[in-house]
Parts: sequence; C-alpha cells; structure tokens
Amino acid sequence: MSYAVKEIFLTLQGEGAQAGRAAVFCRFSGCNLWSGREEDRASAQCRFCDTDFVGMDGTRGGRYATAQDLAAALSAEWRGARERRFCVLTGGEPLLQVDDALIAALHAEGFTIAVETNGTIEAPAGLDWICVSPKAANALKQRRGDELKLVFPQAEAMPEQFAGLDFGFFCLQPMDGPEAAANTEAAVAYCQDHPQWRLSVQTHKAIGIR
Repeated sequence: MSYAVKEIFLTLQGEGAQAGRAAVFCRFSGCNLWSGREEDRASAQCRFCDTDFVGMDGTRGGRYATAQDLAAALSAEWRGARERRFCVLTGGEPLLQVDDALIAALHAEGFTIAVETNGTIEAPAGLDWICVSPKAANALKQRRGDELKLVFPQAEAMPEQFAGLDFGFFCLQPMDGPEAAANTEAAVAYCQDHPQWRLSVQTHKAIGIR
C-alpha cells in the first residue's frame, strides 16, 4: 500500500510519559473521528483536536509508494546515534495506515516505534510503544498498551472509566483552549487525589517547538 503523510519532522516528544525524548514524528493524513475541516467540527466524533492533519503539504509530506520509501524519509531526519533512534507515528489516526510492512521497514532502519492512537482501531503487532488517547463516546478497541493519555475533562470519558485497563502509565492531559487554566487546575487536583494518574502538559507548546 502507499502512505499519505502530512509531515515528517525531528523534534522532542512534548507530552506524556516519553516527554523530552528526541523523536522523528510522522504525521499521517486523515482521521476516522473528524474530517479535519472546521466546518465539520461541530458534528465530529472528536471536537477538540488541535492538530492539522489535512492534506500532504507539510515538511516531507506527500504520498509514499512503499514502506521502505517512508522509512528512509524518517531515517533522513534523524541526527543522533543509530542505537537511540525513536519515531512517533501520529495523525490524525495513524492506525488507518500503519501496517506490518511499515513496522518491519522502520525496525530495519533501527527505529524504536511509538504510535499515538485514539484506540478505535486495534494496533498491529510489533509496535514498541502504544499510546492510546480515548475520545468520548467512541468504542475503545485497543484496551492495553504502554500509555493511556486522556485529554481532561471529557464528560463522557472520565478517568475512572479507564483506570482498570492494562497500561503501564496513566497520563491526564488538560484540554487546551479558552478553559485551559481551569482544566489544568482540575487535572492537578485529580492527580493529587488519584496518584495512579500523572499530569501530562504540552511542553512543546510552552517552549515553542513542533
């Protein structure tokens, strides 16, 4: 299969349990919960997304004909030691496109592979780090992984609904937007009262990186 990619870039992971780690991000085009168009936001299954995943016009964006071509593009962005290569497959919803061939090609390039998914699609075998970010009122099919990162608050997706799932880390991330300060205060209080959860802040926004 070919792969539709919005952008590929080297940065630091900005949030969650891997925050601060150098990573090549591969942002796939498309999502199964929102078209990405503002005129559709009010009727979308996820209404608070803050990511541009529409089209293929970003840095190194485009349609990649093979898994090897896409893996080579990610490899070209990495600047550090080969044994520490780390990539994050994100979107949109990356599991609409990530397949066995891409996982094998990235491993052949020496990457540890993380995926950030909304959890509505089961992840293929072979991924090294699975981060699930549930969205309200959408059935969660990926119910185990390395990290559950919940945007908070969501009236139909509160932390107690997920606390019993099989994840290594449980991260609570304040919802951005006009209520960000109040959401952060509420998330801090929740983590203090429920120490299973860790506060996740979007450090990349705070320091002005992608």
